[in-house]
Amino acid sequence: MPVAPCEHGSWPHPARLPLGGGWCGHCTAPGHEGKLPPQDVLEAFCNLGYASSCSWSPPERVRDAVRFAVSAPRDSAVYPDAKNVAALPARVLVLRYVCERDHRPVADGDLEFDLAQSTWLRRHDDARIQKMAECFLQSYLKKKL
Repeated sequence: MPVAPCEHGSWPHPARLPLGGGWCGHCTAPGHEGKLPPQDVLEAFCNLGYASSCSWSPPERVRDAVRFAVSAPRDSAVYPDAKNVAALPARVLVLRYVCERDHRPVADGDLEFDLAQSTWLRRHDDARIQKMAECFLQSYLKKKL
């Protein structure tokens, strides 16, 4: 479970990490709930996804990794007659997520964040995935602002 940016990681390209940067936090794996993984585990497994070789990772799990991307501002549908929709200011960001297992998608969907109100319009039901989305969004906005 990511909690705070991890600025002291040794990733060669932290911006390419699934959450847009390194994150420190605690484990949610059965038997390890709330434990703080050591730095080498954070760097090799927690921040990359596909932690199947991590000794803390349960052998039976629904997903190995969650990936996020900003797919489009939702406002483009509000202005269908606009000549250049890309030039319009985004009010609502759509975050696309894909849950993967064994390098294949097993679930996907959209989350929505209202920039003007600083609130989630559509959240994920799983608190862990929602927290990851919030971290991804924080990294994304930091780069864009």
